[in-house]
Amino acid sequence: MNSHPANISIVQQDIVEMNVDAIVNAANEGLRAGSGVCGAIFAAAGRSQLQAACDQIGHCPTGSAVITPGFDLPAAHVIHAVGPIWRGGGNNEETLLASCYTTALDLAMEHRLRSIAFPLISSGIFGYPKQEAWRVALGACRAKLAAHPDYVLEVRFCVLSEDALEMGQRILEETATQAADGRAGSSPAC
Repeated sequence: MNSHPANISIVQQDIVEMNVDAIVNAANEGLRAGSGVCGAIFAAAGRSQLQAACDQIGHCPTGSAVITPGFDLPAAHVIHAVGPIWRGGGNNEETLLASCYTTALDLAMEHRLRSIAFPLISSGIFGYPKQEAWRVALGACRAKLAAHPDYVLEVRFCVLSEDALEMGQRILEETATQAADGRAGSSPAC
Protein backbone atom coordinates (compact mmCIF):
# COMPACT_ATOMS: atom_id res chain seq x y z
CA MET A 1 0.00 0.00 0.00
CA ASN A 2 1.39 3.40 -0.98
CA SER A 3 1.24 5.92 1.86
CA HIS A 4 0.16 9.46 1.07
CA PRO A 5 3.05 11.94 1.49
CA ALA A 6 2.36 15.00 3.59
CA ASN A 7 1.99 18.04 1.32
CA ILE A 8 3.69 20.50 3.64
CA SER A 9 5.95 23.36 2.61
CA ILE A 10 7.35 26.54 4.13
CA VAL A 11 7.55 29.80 2.19
CA GLN A 12 8.93 33.23 2.96
CA GLN A 13 5.92 35.35 2.06
CA ASP A 14 3.32 37.55 3.70
CA ILE A 15 0.34 35.33 4.54
CA VAL A 16 -2.18 37.96 3.38
CA GLU A 17 -0.80 37.64 -0.17
CA MET A 18 -1.21 33.87 -0.34
CA ASN A 19 -3.43 32.64 -3.15
CA VAL A 20 -4.87 29.63 -1.30
CA ASP A 21 -8.36 28.47 -0.36
CA ALA A 22 -7.87 29.56 3.27
CA ILE A 23 -5.34 31.42 5.36
CA VAL A 24 -5.14 30.88 9.10
CA ASN A 25 -5.31 33.76 11.53
CA ALA A 26 -3.43 33.47 14.82
CA ALA A 27 -6.54 34.56 16.69
CA ASN A 28 -7.52 35.42 20.24
CA GLU A 29 -10.51 33.87 22.04
CA GLY A 30 -12.63 36.99 21.53
CA LEU A 31 -12.00 36.93 17.77
CA ARG A 32 -11.04 40.61 17.91
CA ALA A 33 -8.66 42.35 15.54
CA GLY A 34 -5.25 42.35 17.19
CA SER A 35 -1.69 43.10 16.28
CA GLY A 36 0.91 41.12 14.31
CA VAL A 37 -0.43 38.51 11.90
CA CYS A 38 -3.96 38.99 13.23
CA GLY A 39 -3.92 42.74 12.62
CA ALA A 40 -2.47 42.32 9.13
CA ILE A 41 -5.17 39.80 8.18
CA PHE A 42 -7.99 42.03 9.45
CA ALA A 43 -6.55 45.04 7.59
CA ALA A 44 -6.15 43.15 4.30
CA ALA A 45 -9.57 41.45 4.51
CA GLY A 46 -11.37 44.66 5.40
CA ARG A 47 -11.37 45.27 9.14
CA SER A 48 -15.07 46.10 9.63
CA GLN A 49 -16.47 43.25 7.54
CA LEU A 50 -14.14 40.61 9.00
CA GLN A 51 -14.82 41.86 12.52
CA ALA A 52 -18.58 41.71 11.86
CA ALA A 53 -18.25 38.07 10.73
CA CYS A 54 -16.20 37.27 13.83
CA ASP A 55 -18.69 39.08 16.07
CA GLN A 56 -21.46 36.81 14.73
CA ILE A 57 -19.44 33.79 15.94
CA GLY A 58 -18.55 35.56 19.18
CA HIS A 59 -15.93 33.34 20.82
CA CYS A 60 -13.46 30.58 20.07
CA PRO A 61 -11.78 28.63 22.88
CA THR A 62 -8.00 28.14 22.99
CA GLY A 63 -7.03 25.05 21.00
CA SER A 64 -9.91 25.41 18.57
CA ALA A 65 -10.72 27.20 15.30
CA VAL A 66 -13.62 28.79 13.41
CA ILE A 67 -14.04 29.85 9.77
CA THR A 68 -15.20 33.09 8.12
CA PRO A 69 -15.14 34.43 4.57
CA GLY A 70 -11.86 36.00 3.40
CA PHE A 71 -13.59 39.12 2.04
CA ASP A 72 -10.92 41.29 0.30
CA LEU A 73 -8.12 38.71 0.67
CA PRO A 74 -6.93 36.50 -2.21
CA ALA A 75 -7.98 33.55 0.01
CA ALA A 76 -11.69 32.73 0.01
CA HIS A 77 -11.70 31.89 3.73
CA VAL A 78 -10.00 32.83 6.99
CA ILE A 79 -9.71 30.11 9.60
CA HIS A 80 -9.22 31.71 13.01
CA ALA A 81 -7.18 29.36 15.21
CA VAL A 82 -6.58 30.24 18.86
CA GLY A 83 -3.24 29.06 20.15
CA PRO A 84 -2.16 29.07 23.80
CA ILE A 85 -0.21 31.75 25.59
CA TRP A 86 3.15 30.27 26.64
CA ARG A 87 3.27 29.95 30.43
CA GLY A 88 6.42 27.83 30.75
CA GLY A 89 5.24 24.59 29.14
CA GLY A 90 3.46 23.02 32.12
CA ASN A 91 -0.04 24.30 31.35
CA ASN A 92 -1.09 21.99 28.51
CA GLU A 93 0.37 24.38 25.92
CA GLU A 94 1.62 21.64 23.58
CA THR A 95 -1.75 19.86 23.46
CA LEU A 96 -3.63 23.13 22.93
CA LEU A 97 -1.26 24.26 20.17
CA ALA A 98 -1.50 20.93 18.34
CA SER A 99 -5.29 21.06 18.70
CA CYS A 100 -5.62 24.47 17.05
CA TYR A 101 -3.76 23.14 13.97
CA THR A 102 -5.81 19.94 13.92
CA THR A 103 -9.09 21.84 14.28
CA ALA A 104 -8.08 24.23 11.47
CA LEU A 105 -7.33 21.27 9.19
CA ASP A 106 -10.65 19.65 10.16
CA LEU A 107 -12.45 22.82 9.06
CA ALA A 108 -10.49 22.89 5.78
CA MET A 109 -11.49 19.29 5.05
CA GLU A 110 -15.10 19.86 6.13
CA HIS A 111 -15.33 22.76 3.64
CA ARG A 112 -13.59 20.68 0.93
CA LEU A 113 -10.65 23.10 0.67
CA ARG A 114 -7.53 22.07 -1.23
CA SER A 115 -4.94 24.56 0.08
CA ILE A 116 -4.30 26.31 3.37
CA ALA A 117 -1.60 28.67 4.67
CA PHE A 118 -0.62 28.92 8.33
CA PRO A 119 1.48 31.36 10.31
CA LEU A 120 3.53 29.89 13.17
CA ILE A 121 0.71 30.15 15.72
CA SER A 122 1.46 31.36 19.28
CA SER A 123 5.13 32.14 18.50
CA GLY A 124 4.69 35.93 18.41
CA ILE A 125 3.19 37.92 21.27
CA PHE A 126 1.86 34.69 22.85
CA GLY A 127 5.52 33.78 23.52
CA TYR A 128 5.67 30.11 22.47
CA PRO A 129 9.36 29.26 21.81
CA LYS A 130 9.78 29.14 18.03
CA GLN A 131 11.64 25.85 17.76
CA GLU A 132 9.09 24.03 19.91
CA ALA A 133 6.23 25.78 18.07
CA TRP A 134 7.61 24.47 14.76
CA ARG A 135 7.83 20.90 16.11
CA VAL A 136 4.26 20.96 17.37
CA ALA A 137 2.87 22.62 14.22
CA LEU A 138 4.60 20.34 11.74
CA GLY A 139 3.94 17.21 13.80
CA ALA A 140 0.23 18.00 14.17
CA CYS A 141 -0.20 18.78 10.46
CA ARG A 142 1.74 15.73 9.34
CA ALA A 143 -0.29 13.45 11.63
CA LYS A 144 -3.64 14.90 10.45
CA LEU A 145 -2.71 14.53 6.78
CA ALA A 146 -1.44 10.99 7.36
CA ALA A 147 -4.75 10.09 9.02
CA HIS A 148 -6.60 11.18 5.84
CA PRO A 149 -4.51 9.69 3.02
CA ASP A 150 -7.25 10.05 0.40
CA TYR A 151 -7.73 13.78 1.00
CA VAL A 152 -5.22 15.96 -0.84
CA LEU A 153 -4.62 19.21 1.03
CA GLU A 154 -1.67 21.49 0.33
CA VAL A 155 -0.39 22.96 3.60
CA ARG A 156 1.93 25.95 3.52
CA PHE A 157 3.54 27.78 6.39
CA CYS A 158 4.27 31.47 5.79
CA VAL A 159 7.15 33.21 7.52
CA LEU A 160 8.66 36.64 7.02
CA SER A 161 12.28 36.13 8.12
CA GLU A 162 15.10 34.06 6.66
CA ASP A 163 15.86 32.70 10.18
CA ALA A 164 12.29 31.43 10.62
CA LEU A 165 12.39 29.89 7.14
CA GLU A 166 15.66 28.05 7.81
CA MET A 167 14.52 26.82 11.25
CA GLY A 168 11.21 25.61 9.85
CA GLN A 169 12.79 23.82 6.90
CA ARG A 170 15.31 22.08 9.17
CA ILE A 171 12.55 20.87 11.51
CA LEU A 172 10.34 19.89 8.55
CA GLU A 173 13.15 17.63 7.29
CA GLU A 174 13.66 16.16 10.78
CA THR A 175 9.96 15.40 11.24
CA ALA A 176 9.75 13.88 7.75
CA THR A 177 12.59 11.51 8.64
CA GLN A 178 10.98 10.63 11.97
CA ALA A 179 7.63 10.03 10.29
CA ALA A 180 9.24 7.76 7.67
CA ASP A 181 11.10 5.83 10.38
CA GLY A 182 7.89 5.43 12.38
CA ARG A 183 5.88 4.24 9.35
CA ALA A 184 8.42 1.55 8.53
CA GLY A 185 7.76 -0.34 11.76
CA SER A 186 4.14 0.40 12.56
CA SER A 187 0.75 -0.54 11.34
CA PRO A 188 -1.87 2.04 10.39
CA ALA A 189 -3.97 3.41 13.22
CA CYS A 190 -7.04 5.61 13.46
